[in-house]
Amino acid sequence: MRTDPGRAWSLRPRQRGDAGFVTAETAVALPALLLLAAMLIWGVLAAAAQIRCVDAARVGARAAARGEADAAGLARAAAPPGAQVRVALAADTVRVDVEAPCAGPGRLGGLLAVRLTAAAVAAREDVLVAGAEAGGGPWPS
Repeated sequence: MRTDPGRAWSLRPRQRGDAGFVTAETAVALPALLLLAAMLIWGVLAAAAQIRCVDAARVGARAAARGEADAAGLARAAAPPGAQVRVALAADTVRVDVEAPCAGPGRLGGLLAVRLTAAAVAAREDVLVAGAEAGGGPWPS
């Protein structure tokens, strides 16, 4: 049996077709990963803005229930930028609605924009105090 030292390397088949696949796969996968990261960051920011809307509605409802004159201003200060605040008084409750825009990330902002809303209701303290002083409060005497 004769062995040729020069042919030992050529006994294995060469895989020339795989050259450049890593570059091509990276070129496709990297933008997809960047888009996924941008969407995840936008989702976290949208969730944070929603929490701010909920907090603003609660602050406004508590302030309006106490009879403060600038309950809408307090809610607006706690809300995300560009939020609209509405305060509605009923016979024995107060309702505060907060609505704020949340644009999407980058150039997709207009396409992925969402409207965040939150509402809070609180019992009016002036009605409860007046009713309790007259003996007709909600608590048994």
